[in-house]
Amino acid sequence: MTSQSQGIQQLLQAEKRAKDKLEEAKKRKGKRLRQAKEEAIAEIDHYRLQREKEFRNKQTNVMGSQGNLSAKIEEQTKETVRNLTSSYHKNMESMMKKLLSTICDINPEVHPNFRQAV
Repeated sequence: MTSQSQGIQQLLQAEKRAKDKLEEAKKRKGKRLRQAKEEAIAEIDHYRLQREKEFRNKQTNVMGSQGNLSAKIEEQTKETVRNLTSSYHKNMESMMKKLLSTICDINPEVHPNFRQAV
């Protein structure tokens, strides 16, 4: 009986060792997957930053810098406003006279399409 009990104990111990090895292998596999995922994310981030930098360089070369472009547009807008304001002040008096003369100086006339009934 003792030899059977020893054989069973050996089998149980072997089973426990196999189970421990499987658990350890699963842990190593999980750790390796996490590490691979982290490496992939780091590589993707590095690639994305590199491509964004290249894009910004090309954009700057093609369009010029955004600061210069917005400053140029702002200056053009200010110039247009100045021109419109000066034109307004220059022509305001003459337009008011024209408008008032058109409204106030009424010359009553018979319309050319009016037919006098006989």
